Amino acid sequence: MSAVALRLLGARLPLTLAAAFWLGFAPLTWARPDEQVQRRAARGAQAMVVSEHPLATHAGLELLRSGGNAVDAACATALALAVVYPVAGNLGGGGFLLHRGADGATAALDFRETAPQRATRDMFLGADGQVDRVRATRGHLAAGIPGSVAGLCEAHARLGKRPWKEIVAPALRLARDGFAVDALLAEDCVEHARSFALYPASAALFLPEGQPLAPGALLRQPELARSLQAIAERGRDGFYRGEVAAAIVREMERGGGLLTAADLEGYRALWREPLMRRYRGHEIWSMPPPSSGGPLLLQMLGVLEKFDLREAGAGSARHLHLLAEAMSRAYADRAEHLGDPDFYPVPTAWLFSDARVNEIALQIDPTRATAVAGAGTPPRKESPQTTHLSVLAPDGSAVSLTTTINTGYGSKVVVAGAGFLLNNEMDDFSAAPGQPNAYGLLGAEANAIVPLKRMLSSMTPTIVVRDGAVRLVVGTPGGGRIITSVLQVVVNVIDFELELSSAVDAPRVHHQWRPNRLELERHGFGFAPEVRRSLEQKGHRLHEQEDFCSVQAILRHADGRLEGFGDQRRMGFASGY
Repeated sequence: MSAVALRLLGARLPLTLAAAFWLGFAPLTWARPDEQVQRRAARGAQAMVVSEHPLATHAGLELLRSGGNAVDAACATALALAVVYPVAGNLGGGGFLLHRGADGATAALDFRETAPQRATRDMFLGADGQVDRVRATRGHLAAGIPGSVAGLCEAHARLGKRPWKEIVAPALRLARDGFAVDALLAEDCVEHARSFALYPASAALFLPEGQPLAPGALLRQPELARSLQAIAERGRDGFYRGEVAAAIVREMERGGGLLTAADLEGYRALWREPLMRRYRGHEIWSMPPPSSGGPLLLQMLGVLEKFDLREAGAGSARHLHLLAEAMSRAYADRAEHLGDPDFYPVPTAWLFSDARVNEIALQIDPTRATAVAGAGTPPRKESPQTTHLSVLAPDGSAVSLTTTINTGYGSKVVVAGAGFLLNNEMDDFSAAPGQPNAYGLLGAEANAIVPLKRMLSSMTPTIVVRDGAVRLVVGTPGGGRIITSVLQVVVNVIDFELELSSAVDAPRVHHQWRPNRLELERHGFGFAPEVRRSLEQKGHRLHEQEDFCSVQAILRHADGRLEGFGDQRRMGFASGY
């Protein structure tokens, strides 16, 4: 049966069956309850919001229904995630926002964290010259200067429509009145109990009376509510000056951290020029450095455009082989060339130029794997550290926003008196050349620690445009696998013309140059044995991996219908009207 026939058949079946016909994947005895499918998928005619928590999604939709635009909804959703999704939603982290206006103008906002002024190049190296991974990822020293509040305030000031207090109101209500603890949050409180217990404010929030939060318990966060009230009344000054800032400084002094009042007051979100490359009749818009996501996504798409993926067949060994070869070379470029462009001459345009794309395409043998020189360290187990939201408003404007505190629950430090977690983004710098970070990613001088520098990121908020209208809004959490996951969803939609649910649900592959191996996601129906054998025959070293990434996406169909889908790998929730 042809790939087209399989797609047509799948479109007539419930979602849980449609995925079984994804070409090349073997069915397993696994299915999702119908109600779970319904809450993850949504259709609408005017507007759509997708995030990793239903309460946050509804906060964004509330702003759209009251006349807000895409930026209003995105900011409200992000602030709500800081309350109900503390594993990654945050006030104490940073992120990137990509905006497409109703007039077709596209803008990119960088609110990535920065290194404190007192940071030093070798601050995480032990006497043996090795990176002290605990100090780099847990505790006060691991925190960079937060950018999230500055970013949301800046986005709203330039592009928002409704009053700022209305934007903050849903999150403030959730923090003050409380919400029911979900199973995932309860499980995380058990998993991270030892780390939370090290810090009094963290223990008070996540281990009340010495016990992890229980599923269904009402979680009220009065300290966080006071912080949100200050932000609602004073905007960025409610966070970077005044009592919230003072609480952060006291927390730093208490735990030996580096952040100062001057660090906080001096932080600024930056507008940058978004990146764009055409791919099979579409404009692909994404973030510039310090995101590595935009340059690498556009490079890989440029390389893949040299090959006929549709003829190869969705999920075929040839399709996956070509993905792997493009990925490995992109990640080699990432390790060598990418960092904060304000501190290092990043060759951004060259990375996805026709010259570089053609050079890589000529290196790829469609019949066998050709490794880029080098061997490395396997990536560590990934935690759900980042979160993404996608918004499409009635006027056609769109926002793709990814925000993070790095690994799950960041530094594990809750700011006493302010009620929010601090990030551990300092680990995203290259603490030592050739030594991987928490995701097994390598870096060079371009991403070395320098005071006030932004650390390199894999976050890849992306908007796809065709014939002047937004077609796809997409992004995901997932560390180093973010870029390759966004890539595969874009290819699934454009090349294979899959329904959004199938495009997101399909198992994924990942290759990040070092180690030289192809990761196969152990998700859903998996990969067919014959596909695995063929990949091995082509010379790929295969490695199975648990679910990675959690894509939140919106697709506009040719007739104007909107389809939203929240990845079932986590708690994705879509809602629209």
